[in-house]
Amino acid sequence: MDTTNEHGAVGDENVERGNWSSKTDYLLSMIGYAVGLGNIWRFPYLAYRNGGGVFLIPYTLILALVGIPMFFLECSLGQFASLGPIGVWKAVPIFQGVGIAMVLLIIIANISYACIIGYSLYYVFASFQSPLPWADCFSWWGADETCSRTPKDPLCNLTLNDGYFEIVNTTWLQTNNESCPNGSEISIPHQGPSEQYWDKVVLHRSSSMDETGEIVWYLALCLLLVRLIVGAALSKGIKSSGKVVYFTATFPYVVLTILLIRGVTLEGASKGIEFYIGSQSDFSRLADAEVWKDAATQIFFSISVGWGSLVALSSYNKFHNDCYRDTIVVCMVNCATSVFAGFVIFSILGHMAHVQDKPVSEVAQSGFGLVFIAYPEALVQLPWAPLWSVLFFFMLFTLGVDTSFGGLETVLTALQDQFPTLLRSKRLLLTAGVCSLFYLVGLLCVTQAGIYWLNFVDHYATDWILFITALLQLIGLSWIYGINRFIKDIEMMIGERTWLFWLWWRICWILISPCLLVAVLIWSLATLTPPTYGPVEYPVWSRALGWCMAIFCIMWIPIVAVVRVVQAEGSTLRQKISAACTSAPDWGPSLEQHRGERYRKKPDFTEDPNCVHLLVIPEK
Repeated sequence: MDTTNEHGAVGDENVERGNWSSKTDYLLSMIGYAVGLGNIWRFPYLAYRNGGGVFLIPYTLILALVGIPMFFLECSLGQFASLGPIGVWKAVPIFQGVGIAMVLLIIIANISYACIIGYSLYYVFASFQSPLPWADCFSWWGADETCSRTPKDPLCNLTLNDGYFEIVNTTWLQTNNESCPNGSEISIPHQGPSEQYWDKVVLHRSSSMDETGEIVWYLALCLLLVRLIVGAALSKGIKSSGKVVYFTATFPYVVLTILLIRGVTLEGASKGIEFYIGSQSDFSRLADAEVWKDAATQIFFSISVGWGSLVALSSYNKFHNDCYRDTIVVCMVNCATSVFAGFVIFSILGHMAHVQDKPVSEVAQSGFGLVFIAYPEALVQLPWAPLWSVLFFFMLFTLGVDTSFGGLETVLTALQDQFPTLLRSKRLLLTAGVCSLFYLVGLLCVTQAGIYWLNFVDHYATDWILFITALLQLIGLSWIYGINRFIKDIEMMIGERTWLFWLWWRICWILISPCLLVAVLIWSLATLTPPTYGPVEYPVWSRALGWCMAIFCIMWIPIVAVVRVVQAEGSTLRQKISAACTSAPDWGPSLEQHRGERYRKKPDFTEDPNCVHLLVIPEK
């Protein structure tokens, strides 16, 4: 069709909704969304902590048994119906609350994630000076007496012959051939320059979550810039974001390659790499349930299943796109990036450990500590340190905005599917409104207590809730909608395949994936502990707030299910439940030419197939 409108363009199959301009736009957007900060700051740390190279065994198994099957399922579902994470549950209306939970999760995650991208942006700007500000304990940024490039020797509370006590240092003990008795050592508080710069300059960190403090104005400006960039990229939907990812999705690989080449040429790099892969891998770690839980959690974070974003992004594909091949490509690229990033990170950390004459285990960290403390300190050791710092933090920025594109597009897609007539023609205003709202809420995360809130959200609004949404998604489609019916839907898009091809997917979707998700979910809940940030414990009220936030996200699953059953036709409860599990009359491919005999609409059904109703109001 040659008709164009706000979203469709010449050549688009779905004129009302629009399609990706090319297959490359889609693949780069999916890779950019899936490959995020977790590939850089989480996977390498988990690998060395869980036995080195042996961690790849549970990681690969979880990827094959849960990750790839879930990825394929979500991509197929979104592409088949051309609807977002809420709308696709026309297939099983009683499970529509799962889609709402996914959207709420991605909203919370997107708000906090943008603040982390803002940190990266701040470090980009801070890197345009020599020496780097965290290279030493400079007085101009307020370094105090606890700041030192090397740890200070502990003091000793020594009992003298006359019974008096005297505090002496290590040098005095060595000179007088004395040793400090057990329990008499007095440790001196110490922070390296990169750690103190992170706490005092970047965060202006308060002592606890109770002390919100002021908004850190330069972080607020960085957050505003992030929102402006993401909003501009999504102003025309996938048509504009699909072009931006040509740079943002490929640039990180250029930087990672440059950093790896530089890293492996440094003295001590082999020490870090051996530590990363495990020169003597500990196979006994495979008996530890925590290792398997770490592998499952990393897979979910890494390939981004359970959030609804894969459904939303795939909903803009043309109907006959080969979503199976896309699944294999994106998952392989994503996981290879995680492994590749580990070599980049640990080659340079190995050099830092060599320079400081420390074991690698003392410089290796995870999360914020890795990218904002340990790695910046390692970059200082390199010649042309500002150059490497700019490249590294700008790479983090591009990794982050790609993921933010996908998360925000999921929210916008869900809203447009819910109110197509009202919102689809007002894409720019909708994007601006959502970005503005998210920015205002996100200001809480750039206060002096902001880092506590980010850690708090990560603890309560992810992990086990994702396992619940993924598990219910599998149950809804495989057990209620019907695995045979779902496979026939996929074959309408990618063509018929042999029974042997589908045997693996049947086993995973019906049995293996749900069982593994149940096991990991139970283990996650059983080992759940109150959140902490380093030595700082969270107040009691925050734990109550965290559980309220988690419950708010998942409570829509039973609420919508009950409403659907109450409003369903039938004289008995069993009939009502059966009716609530039956697909909506307009379920199926969005365009009439793709519906075929299986999904031919009734002659009297004229409703817009892209319109999604959260609740059905019974006619009087």
